[in-house]
Amino acid sequence: MTTKPAQPVKGKQAGWPASKDLIESLVRSKIFQDYASSFSEMTGVAVLLRAAHEPGRESPLCALVSRKAQPCEACANPRQETVRCRFGWVNTGVPVRLGNLLIGLLQTDWVLHEAPESNQIEQVTRLAAGSGVDISREQVEKLHAETKIVPSQQYSAMIRLLGIFAEHISALGHQIAVVRGKAESPVIQRAKQFIAGHQAAHLSLSTVAKAVNTSPFYFCKLFRKETGLHFTEYVSRVRIETARGMLLDPHLRVGEVAYGAGFRSLTHFNRVFKRLAGQSPSDYRGQAVRACR
Repeated sequence: MTTKPAQPVKGKQAGWPASKDLIESLVRSKIFQDYASSFSEMTGVAVLLRAAHEPGRESPLCALVSRKAQPCEACANPRQETVRCRFGWVNTGVPVRLGNLLIGLLQTDWVLHEAPESNQIEQVTRLAAGSGVDISREQVEKLHAETKIVPSQQYSAMIRLLGIFAEHISALGHQIAVVRGKAESPVIQRAKQFIAGHQAAHLSLSTVAKAVNTSPFYFCKLFRKETGLHFTEYVSRVRIETARGMLLDPHLRVGEVAYGAGFRSLTHFNRVFKRLAGQSPSDYRGQAVRACR
C-alpha cells in the first residue's frame, strides 16, 4: 500500500526553498495542533509534521537496535509512502508540498496491522538478537503490547484523511511563504525567478549573480542568509522537484528526465535524487505507477 504522490504545480512558487523555519511555523499553527490532537483522539495514532530532510522516528525495536547496529532501511530512510520495518511495524509519510517543492511529511507513529502470534514474537526476538541486541521475549512482547494495532483497511482510511489534511497544511504553508516572500530583498526575488526560468541550463553562482547585478561574494552571503540554503543546494532542490513531475511521464527515460531537469550527469542526478527523495528515480517512478493503478 502506498500513498499517491502529490502532482507537481508549475509557477512562481516552484522556486521556494524547503525551510525548517516554515515547518516549525506550521507545527505551531492552530490548524495543525487541532488536527493532530483530533486525529490522535480518533485513531489512537499520533502524527507529526517534520521537514523533508529530517529523519523520522525509528520503530520501537529499531530504536534499540540502532544503538548497536544499523537500523533497517525503512527506519533509516523513511520515504513518502507506507513502509514496513523489518520487525513488522508499519509507518507512513504523506508529502506536504509548496507548489511542486516538497517541504515536509505528515508522519504517522509506528503501528501494527495485527497482533503477533507466539511464533512471530519468537522470530522477532531472534532477529533482534542477530542484530546484536540482548532483548528478552518478554521485552519484545511489551513493545508489541504498547503499539497500536490498526487493521489494514482502517489504516488505509487514516492515510486518506492525512492526504486531505496535507492539502490544508500545504495551503497554509503557501500563505506563510507569500507573506515571507514579500519581505525578501528584490535581489533574491529576481534570483529565484531567474533560477526557475533557467533551471535546465547551466547555472553557476556567478551566472545568477550577474543576472541580478550583484557580485558573486555578496550574492552568496545574501542568498544563504535569506533562504537558509546554499545556492547549489537550492538549485538541486528545484531541479529534483521538476524531475519528480517528469518521472510521472512513462514515455520519458530517466536520462531524459535528468538532463531535462538541468543535471549534466546521470550519476550525479541519481545521487542527488536519492539524497533528497529517499529513493532512486526508478523506484519513485514505480511507486507512482503503483499508486495510480
